[in-house]
Amino acid sequence: MRQLLKNAREKKNLKTREVAQIIGIDQALISKFESGSRKPTKDQIIKLASLLEIDLETLMVAWLKEKILYEIGSDEFAIKAMNLVKEEAENTFGIAKRKLSKSLTIILDEIDALKTKLDAFRKLDSYKIAQALELEYTFESNRIEGNTMTLRETDLVINEGLTISGKSMREHLETINHQEAIAYIKDLMKRNILLNEREVLCIHNLILRGINPDDAGKYRKVQVMIKGSSHLPPQPFMVAKEMEDFFIWYETNKKRLHPVILAAELHERLVTIHPFIDGNGRSSRLVMNLILLQHGYVIANIKGDYDNRMQYYNALEVAQTKNNKDDFLMFIAQIEKESLERYLNIIGQ
Repeated sequence: MRQLLKNAREKKNLKTREVAQIIGIDQALISKFESGSRKPTKDQIIKLASLLEIDLETLMVAWLKEKILYEIGSDEFAIKAMNLVKEEAENTFGIAKRKLSKSLTIILDEIDALKTKLDAFRKLDSYKIAQALELEYTFESNRIEGNTMTLRETDLVINEGLTISGKSMREHLETINHQEAIAYIKDLMKRNILLNEREVLCIHNLILRGINPDDAGKYRKVQVMIKGSSHLPPQPFMVAKEMEDFFIWYETNKKRLHPVILAAELHERLVTIHPFIDGNGRSSRLVMNLILLQHGYVIANIKGDYDNRMQYYNALEVAQTKNNKDDFLMFIAQIEKESLERYLNIIGQ
């Protein structure tokens, strides 16, 4: 690990003082990390990997290896303990190792075939098509959360700037905010900015802007319950740590998993943590669709009608309470497949 850090720093032509200043630690620590006399914390590893452009998985594995060897030393039971740790770790992070079900594998192949077909006809794409589909996405995502705007009213608010009689100010703001959040994730996609804490907080800030300014873009500081669900989100003091693990999981798995599975996993993991007072569902779906767009797929638009909403919630409930994500992964894959089919149909293919 120490050689990885030193080589990467020298390759970027940075002095130890400059590295220390950027990540906010003492200069002497950087020298100790590179000499091996001191081990970085997990948070420092993440910052160093980002700054020095070292693959996080590579650096994290080297860090964990040294940490584990230091802890176990030459204990006679070390190997037996390590085998047990390996089994438990594979169960905990099973999605990265688990063989996907045959039905899920089939639908992923169908999705990729549809994407390949769409890629060949991108020239037929147009701003108007994207605009119409994004409008529908805003309408459906808000409808899932109880917004009563119709599709036509959503259009009038966004594209005509009209106020709809009988609709609350909150419903108007939810409509405008969500459309702006879509524009934001599209901009992130175009600039090839990968998912990180800052961007998740920015997405949430857009969702609650003008609705709940005190909590917009901030992790919750109180315990919450999810209406109609038996899943209890983590206590507020655990949220920051859960979110740190969320981003570590993303960095570790972003190149291992099929993009649709990665997107669905991030959605489920984020909404299960429930890091915000409000806006968790919309934010999680936007994060999911950011991943899909970054990989060349189309927005997966979950419908807000009763049947689709219940199927969506039930699949989430099983994932959260029974640690079985198969139904949820299949649900998201099916939504993406239908979204791709509809897109191709619109452009006449």
